[in-house]
Amino acid sequence: MPLFEIETDSHIIITWAADEASARAVLDDAYPSDSVLRLTKRPRDSWVISKGALGVAGTSNDICATARDCLSKASGDKLHAIRLYMSETGVDLEKARRVIESNMVMGW
Repeated sequence: MPLFEIETDSHIIITWAADEASARAVLDDAYPSDSVLRLTKRPRDSWVISKGALGVAGTSNDICATARDCLSKASGDKLHAIRLYMSETGVDLEKARRVIESNMVMGW
């Protein structure tokens, strides 16, 4: 089954679907008020997020565990989680945003 990337005004959803119509149905079921900005059939059947592209490669602590902990403490509130992550790790706003958003996509 193909993998689709659906970007909306509020989310990026990665899902398996038989075709584009089925992928849109997944979006309509999960986020009916979102508008599709981009819907792309991925060339392979897996999704990879490069830690280097996120700026988190080579770190000694588990940044994903820290990010998920911040998201949990913030009850899923992205902005609050970013602030918590910045406070706990000392990273700048852009790096904190990338780490938190990537963990939100992974289904924290």
